[in-house]
Amino acid sequence: MTATRGFVVPAGGGKRLDSPTPGRSFSLKLLGHETDESIMMFEETLPAGTASLFHLHHDSDEVAWVLSGEFAFKIGDEVTAGGPGTCAFMPRNLPHAWKDSGSETARVLFLYTPAAAGGLVEALPERRPKDATPRGATARGSGLV
Repeated sequence: MTATRGFVVPAGGGKRLDSPTPGRSFSLKLLGHETDESIMMFEETLPAGTASLFHLHHDSDEVAWVLSGEFAFKIGDEVTAGGPGTCAFMPRNLPHAWKDSGSETARVLFLYTPAAAGGLVEALPERRPKDATPRGATARGSGLV
């Protein structure tokens, strides 16, 4: 596929990847090589309590849209929580973290633009990391309780 032709990923489509963490999975919807590195997007299913490290991306902005469950986002020093329909923008070079703060499994749509920071998720089958800390991230703990 090429970005110049456009394409549709049907409901339930995309490549599914299971995480080493029980109950956690990724459904890859738009891959960098399919969008001329413009966008990378995936839906992630996360068990309650799953959190990212406090990190930043040097080469991509990140967007998270909560589809189900409750999420907390730390962007810089500000913490905000929300449920389905909540959308968080995490610009490059600004430390951020997220956490499934609810008591049930959550689903979130993550988008990176340009696609570079999504490369780690795309490489999961080869790397099999225990968390989805993006390439080039700087970890300092999640900062979310």
